[in-house]
Amino acid sequence: MDGFVVKRSAEERGGDGKRPRLEEAAGGPPRSSQPRQEIRAQGLSLEYRLLFGRAEADAIFQQLEKDVEYFEGVTFSPKPWIPVLIHIRERLALDTGHTFNFVLINRYKDGEDHIGEHRDDEKELVPRSPIASVSFGACRDFVFRHCDSRGKNATRRIKPVKLQLAHGSLLMMKYPTNVYWYHSLPIRRRVLAPRINLTFRKMMAVDKK
Repeated sequence: MDGFVVKRSAEERGGDGKRPRLEEAAGGPPRSSQPRQEIRAQGLSLEYRLLFGRAEADAIFQQLEKDVEYFEGVTFSPKPWIPVLIHIRERLALDTGHTFNFVLINRYKDGEDHIGEHRDDEKELVPRSPIASVSFGACRDFVFRHCDSRGKNATRRIKPVKLQLAHGSLLMMKYPTNVYWYHSLPIRRRVLAPRINLTFRKMMAVDKK
């Protein structure tokens, strides 16, 4: 399996501002002086850092708004990779040492757009492979909650883990995070700007018989 899919509706956006080429935007100061931040808890293994500097992140965001067609719904087919996605994927490979063959793109028009608690547990995922979450646009809270601490039937008290995913950031979700922890993007009504999130995965072909 090799491709990408897109979700979330997007209104037609105008604008005639000139967009810097990705190669030009990348050729400035170092991408980020921020060190990698490791987040650990029981069954939780995360790594967070800024992957792209501001100018390059701006250029990528504008390119994603221009080149990716967004839609609502849960039925979709993989599409061929386009240059802006190849650019991000190659940066990920250089930075993390992992090569991803699938990306899911979500666009959130503002803080009203959200996603509830879930785990990325598709049967096509390569076992124990990491998931790379790259964010552009508005900074949003991202919350992890242990499976034993959810809802009325919770059996343990484990504090949730909250992160802020900034423009141009990378969050690596490593094994066994998705075994034990659910994650969500909660409503934040004060956020008025859009956000685009790309989750890169390693997928394998599955016999559907």
